Amino acid sequence: MEQASLQRVAPGSAEEAAEILREAGQGRRHVRLRGAGTKLGWGRPGLPVDLELSTERLDAILEHNEGDLTAVVEAGVTLERARETFARAGQMLPLDPPDGGGATIGGVLATADSGPLRHRHHGARDLVLGVRVALPDGTVARAGSKVIKNVAGYDLGKLMTGAYGTLGLVAEISLRLHPLPLQTVTAVVRGAAPGLVAGAASKLAHRPVEAEALDVRWEDGAGAVLARFGGASAGDQARAALDTLTAAGLEGEIVDDDDELWDRQREAQRAPDGIVVRVSTTQHGVGDALAAAHHAGGRAVGRAALGLVWIALPQQAGAGAVTALRERLAPARCVVLDAPAAVREAVDPWGEDDRAKLLLMRRVKERFDPHRTCNPGIFAGGI
Repeated sequence: MEQASLQRVAPGSAEEAAEILREAGQGRRHVRLRGAGTKLGWGRPGLPVDLELSTERLDAILEHNEGDLTAVVEAGVTLERARETFARAGQMLPLDPPDGGGATIGGVLATADSGPLRHRHHGARDLVLGVRVALPDGTVARAGSKVIKNVAGYDLGKLMTGAYGTLGLVAEISLRLHPLPLQTVTAVVRGAAPGLVAGAASKLAHRPVEAEALDVRWEDGAGAVLARFGGASAGDQARAALDTLTAAGLEGEIVDDDDELWDRQREAQRAPDGIVVRVSTTQHGVGDALAAAHHAGGRAVGRAALGLVWIALPQQAGAGAVTALRERLAPARCVVLDAPAAVREAVDPWGEDDRAKLLLMRRVKERFDPHRTCNPGIFAGGI
């Protein structure tokens, strides 16, 4: 339940945000950092907060360097607005988490969320060229660059990616863009055995093809492999992929108008009223994850070549279902994303971390946020 005394502030600059955090730290106040609010329930329940810092006014696209395929945006810019802006130049930011475009770029960076485009374009941390961060000590730090080059020094952008806002507020991000495919075509094949589906996807992943996305799906006792291709040769590549997949014993088809297909794939990663567990395994472990989803009566989608699978458990499932899933898939890492509050309180959403990793993460937290001002308690180990 949200606290009645919660105060909300919306700074208009990184400097203003840093000053708010500094004053909060001096007063031993806990601050919740917020973008669009699409992932506020992720992580541990955390400590009570009495101040919410929103990025709603940090919503400018500061630069779009079309010739360099780069852009500089503030954290509160939504993915939908960024897509529309960059598409007018035939470019895209290849971040496609399942939030319908309403998520902010800062929020996606903070949670390291992703969608099917991660297969070819990697995760959020690989698209960040530089950041400007409001730190809890009242300073504003800048790291990286707004051009594509390697630089020596501390990679603050990668550190902040996936830190869930526990180290400071990323106020400004320099991003790498990519050309927007003129057309896309998807090869889809279906099978009734998790191992067969995962094996076919793995076989295609080892072929010399450049798919935009290579996903698996399991739902209602049946599975599928989806391979999406873009550009002028998309059709030919999709047909070649279909030949590879059907040779593995599956039946399928070519889908030219494939946007709805991938929208559905992204949406299956979320279950706001249920439980979603993200499984980080190996490519060879994808079949086991699909089988675990089937055993639990749930559904699953995943990045076949990357070993990432999102399992949605039935709504009536509780904390025991999460524990059973972790035991079945160990040593794969199983992180709870969407889940009711009761489940979050009964099981640690992050699972277990080894003591050496937790010690390092706690020392980083102490270095950046010694008063535990920013999003306290929501990260692994209660950080």
